[in-house]
Amino acid sequence: MLRLVWCFWLIVVKYSQSHKLMLESEVMSTGLGVTRCGDREFRWGERTFIMGVLNLTPDSFSGDGLGGDVEAAVAQAKRLVAEGADILDVGGESTRPDSASISADEEMGRVIPVIEKLVGEVSVPISIDTYKSEVARRGLEAGAKMINDVWGLRRDPKLAQVAAEEGVPLIIVANQRETTYQEIIPEVINSLRRGMKLALDSGVAWENIIIDPGIGFGKSLEGNLEIIRRLGELKALGRPILLGTSRKSMIGLVLDLPAEQRLEGTAATVALGIANGADMVRVHDVLQMVRVSRMTDAIVRGL
Repeated sequence: MLRLVWCFWLIVVKYSQSHKLMLESEVMSTGLGVTRCGDREFRWGERTFIMGVLNLTPDSFSGDGLGGDVEAAVAQAKRLVAEGADILDVGGESTRPDSASISADEEMGRVIPVIEKLVGEVSVPISIDTYKSEVARRGLEAGAKMINDVWGLRRDPKLAQVAAEEGVPLIIVANQRETTYQEIIPEVINSLRRGMKLALDSGVAWENIIIDPGIGFGKSLEGNLEIIRRLGELKALGRPILLGTSRKSMIGLVLDLPAEQRLEGTAATVALGIANGADMVRVHDVLQMVRVSRMTDAIVRGL
């Protein structure tokens, strides 16, 4: 009897230790940790971070394109920071479905003077929104601290090497343009996995990878809505989620409103996105979305 009790006790102890290790492993695998961006740290899970949009294109879909006006860009950047932006995303090429691509030289002509000027004018890090490795490298030399690739390394895989060599965070976007899909969530997850693998194989650090489901990039209205509804499923990839819904056509289609009247629709997608797992939101209307995010955080994260 004593031998039987002893054996039973050993089994319980071993199971408890194994179960504890399993739980600890699970916590470690699901924790998103910290991503350093310049002298800033994004401690994922503490709150939702706000990425302010700075469009330097003359044909932005949202009506906020600044073209090559450096002074106007700096003034707008300062306003976004004052309103609560944690990072600024500077882009020089339109991502509208019907927009024409531009050369790297033209893109750099728009973004580099602004980035160089902003480095000494704002206190938050700058992200360069580009899929071209040449533009990304030049942007980092000018002072940017993050790369946002809306093509998820599909257009220029060398961009991952740039991010790895410079040790900066890289946003990988699931872009379904030029592709066909049957089910949107598996397609988005597989697209992000491919981009993540390429990034890791190129030497990008795990903690420097951020994923974005790519609202509006080749998805149908139903697909975009489903992504927001099922955003939490992307958590299986183990990286923080950036959600960019601000003023997008999805909102216009649902509400039948032009881009400049999509504030409330954007607010709804931001709140629900955070509730479903978004860690950062990319927005045009920073002041209002900071308020929406803080209120949603208070409910969702218990702040």
